[in-house]
Amino acid sequence: METHRLRNLRGPEELRSRIEREAVPRTTLSFYRYVRLSEVEVLRHELYAEWDALGVLGRIYISQEGINAQVSLPSAKLVAFRSALDAREAFKDVPWKIAVEDDGKSFLKLKIKVRPKIVADGLADDAFDVTNVGEHLDAEHFNRKMEEGALVIDMRNNYECLIGHFEGAYLPKADTFRGAIEEVSKVLKGKEEKEVLLYCTGGIRCEKASAYLKHHGFTNVNQLHGGIIDYARQIKDKGLPSKYKGQNFVFDERLAERITADVVSTCMQCGAVSDRISNCKEVTCNMLLVQCEACAGKYADCCSPSCREIHLLPIDAQRAWRKGRSTRSTKTKAINDPEGLRQRIRDEEEFLALGGQYGPTIVDPNKPTK
Repeated sequence: METHRLRNLRGPEELRSRIEREAVPRTTLSFYRYVRLSEVEVLRHELYAEWDALGVLGRIYISQEGINAQVSLPSAKLVAFRSALDAREAFKDVPWKIAVEDDGKSFLKLKIKVRPKIVADGLADDAFDVTNVGEHLDAEHFNRKMEEGALVIDMRNNYECLIGHFEGAYLPKADTFRGAIEEVSKVLKGKEEKEVLLYCTGGIRCEKASAYLKHHGFTNVNQLHGGIIDYARQIKDKGLPSKYKGQNFVFDERLAERITADVVSTCMQCGAVSDRISNCKEVTCNMLLVQCEACAGKYADCCSPSCREIHLLPIDAQRAWRKGRSTRSTKTKAINDPEGLRQRIRDEEEFLALGGQYGPTIVDPNKPTK
């Protein structure tokens, strides 16, 4: 097997163009399973060859502890894909979660990576029993326990909670999964006997989080089966009221899928009611933010005037600016201080109004030129 060919060799623009030309219905779905896997590198190559032949795109992590997959594939190939999964004992009958909203462009390429863990949680799994998980609840029972007063905990990162969450849930301020677990443990300290309801996007993070809480003395831990994605399907199929409000953040090109019409967030730049989430288009920034349509136009889909000015430069000037710079979002994925951002915008607009420039060379109008 020529493993060097088992990876994407196309650039982003070519990939987008390919999706546009494809013109076939696609289905976005996700699945995971904690299962002991061996010869993971060999398995990775086999899966890539099989799935690439079926037109599968997506992001898949495999490790000795299992698989975590978010994929998009031609809807006509769903049966073949199911058969390919079921042919492997480790993945047989693994449950799928089908995306709520799907424009067929959720992923541009197939990426299968071997990782130490299928979720980067930063936890020492040998310190607690990761199989001793909480009780899995369907949408109906989750709703009922909410109504009975159970503590509802969002196990996602802060930027995921911004645009949608369950009514009355505790929303972590942390921007990593490990940070969220540690934060939740502190917040719940002294409430070990209380009934706890955990939820996340597709359920995988709650597997570790529920086992972690049980290890630390919590006696009544429950988790939403299939996460928000399957909750949306269940409430639709069963005609249940949705206690989740707004959009569900997803880790693909869509960024979000709408669960209800409720808008639970505001634009970080102007404060208007909005749940439009996007990445700053200035590539050395790339920070996530909630940005209304008006501000998207005003700032050219960027987070600030300085990023806008750099983003609008000719491409050669942008490259000169980027040289040697690291991307901000490698350290912090999202903007988490809207008021700080608004102050930055005011300062930068004043700088520009005085004749300052942002780019490869910054000209400060307050300093005399020689």
